[in-house]
Amino acid sequence: MTEKPGNDQPHKRGHGVSRAEFRAQVKSTRADFERQVQNTKADFERQVQATRAQLDATNERIEARTGRNLILAILIGLVLGGAMLVSLIIIKELFMIFAVVIVGFCAFELAQALRHAGRNVPRIPVIVSAVAIVPAAFYGGAIGQWLVMLGGIVLIGLWRLALLVVTSHRASARSIVGDVGGGILIQVYVVFLASFAVLLVAQPHGQWWTLAFLILVISADTGAYVSGLNFGKHPMAPSISPKKTWEGFIGAGLICMIAGVLLSIFMLDQAWWFGLIFGAVILLTATFGDLAESLIKRDLGIKDMSSWLPGHGGFLDRLDSILPSAAAAYALYLVFA
Repeated sequence: MTEKPGNDQPHKRGHGVSRAEFRAQVKSTRADFERQVQNTKADFERQVQATRAQLDATNERIEARTGRNLILAILIGLVLGGAMLVSLIIIKELFMIFAVVIVGFCAFELAQALRHAGRNVPRIPVIVSAVAIVPAAFYGGAIGQWLVMLGGIVLIGLWRLALLVVTSHRASARSIVGDVGGGILIQVYVVFLASFAVLLVAQPHGQWWTLAFLILVISADTGAYVSGLNFGKHPMAPSISPKKTWEGFIGAGLICMIAGVLLSIFMLDQAWWFGLIFGAVILLTATFGDLAESLIKRDLGIKDMSSWLPGHGGFLDRLDSILPSAAAAYALYLVFA
């Protein structure tokens, strides 16, 4: 007779594997899988940490040579550039809002820097004038621009004299003249020069000329940055800006010439040779603007105008090349357009 398995014999399943053995195999397989996952996760974390360390080291080397945080500088530059681009292309009037914010912040930054250096520059009339010149230039043209600029100088002078009634604001005649001179510097260097960009935007097709000269300024800055970083050996003005080199200037010049020709043909509907003139003029004005602001900061004993834009410093630190370039671009528009 065939014997039947008793209760004391292990129950078989599948290919003769007992339930206990099957559970042990499942447990072992799951343990192996969890170990593999943990090992993979650990390897991934080590790779991320190694990559991050390499990026941090590279960024530190770049920051040591250029004086800026590259990643933050790029991100903030993209945001500001995108806002400017939208304001120019969609509706011209939107550019006024953008300009009011930028010019107001720049004027306030320089006023604060002068005050930290001992000049009692009144901030309220400085900001009022900076804000007022934007709509005045946009709707009133050059006449509105000049009226607000000169009116701002008078307002700053009268405001400083009115402060003499307060004991803490009393000073010698020489100091008062210096305070008013600081206000005039802000009016001419920041407010007046920045208003040329508004004048240009207000002209027929002026938004494209504004966009073109801004692209050239960015091209000059980028070309000088890359060329100076890789090939810079001979300082251009070591006592003013030690990191600016002639190699960077040459690289900026090549980029500006190429960009100028392309913008002249495809954006401004001008002859190709005008692009060479456009590129050369903006190269010179952008370089001059950068050195001029560096000279002001050196005299004030500061590195950046403010810390509102990480990786850039302040708003004026980003607009230093744009300010004289705006006046030059407006002059080129009047002559050639």
